[in-house]
Amino acid sequence: MAAFRPSPFRPTMPLRVSSQPQTLLKTPATRPKEEHAAGWSSLWNSDRSHFWDRGKPSPALQDLLSLYPEVVSTLPDGSGRRPRALVPGCGKGYDVVMLALHGYDTYGLDVSERAVGSARQYAASELRNPSAYNFRSTSTSNSSPGSASHGTATFLVGNFFEQEWEAHLAPEGEQKFDLIYDYTFLCALSPDMRRDWARRMSELLAPNGILVCLEFPLYKDPKLPGPPWGLKGVHWNLLAQGGDGLVSGDADSSTSEESTSETGLFERVLYLQPERTYEIGQGTDMLSVWKLR
Repeated sequence: MAAFRPSPFRPTMPLRVSSQPQTLLKTPATRPKEEHAAGWSSLWNSDRSHFWDRGKPSPALQDLLSLYPEVVSTLPDGSGRRPRALVPGCGKGYDVVMLALHGYDTYGLDVSERAVGSARQYAASELRNPSAYNFRSTSTSNSSPGSASHGTATFLVGNFFEQEWEAHLAPEGEQKFDLIYDYTFLCALSPDMRRDWARRMSELLAPNGILVCLEFPLYKDPKLPGPPWGLKGVHWNLLAQGGDGLVSGDADSSTSEESTSETGLFERVLYLQPERTYEIGQGTDMLSVWKLR
């Protein structure tokens, strides 16, 4: 059975996150843009990560890797190296480790030292003895400890929008990634940071690389406060149209795909509704894959 099925955006649905975490997570949004990273670090330091931590890697990303190899295979034949991946806002590192177990040399980036410390502990254990939830099925997994097909998992403390963390990438001077994955990173940013997010993605992505976005939340009205901020129509506006990402989410909005030209830095090469995703986004999440024009 196919893991994805094509579908347009679904109508906005009622918010399915309780009012308590919505109130607590306003902390970063109330700070100036320059202090946004410090706001998220403070949430980690005050033990509030359970409001967004999913406790497992992304099922939708697993299915993409397993069922669409022609999309994720970005290296030319005979390159002699493993593909490199980046997960900004990696949290406790579930997707970083899962990508490493699928053969990527993967970097997880987070502004929180506490998050990175937890991720390193998780990776040390999980790479030695991988859990079944890292794979779509046990029959397709390469989960034997120490397998040569495994990539590496490296975690860095840093601000995605700054360049200091890039000095710690290996090999020296190599700052481009073959795959970048975004799940809840964009929806955690204040809307005035969205254009910077798109610019940095274009700077960090390799010429033939792919940007994979699990678009969430799409059930929340983009006009409502966050985080998480509603993202219906935001990815298309930012990446395909080169806009500022400040959209209304209305069906007749000027940002609809049918009514506007594509002048942005990215081209969308795959757009599907995942059959498997996290429970909170099941039935509304969309998976989009982008390449540089």
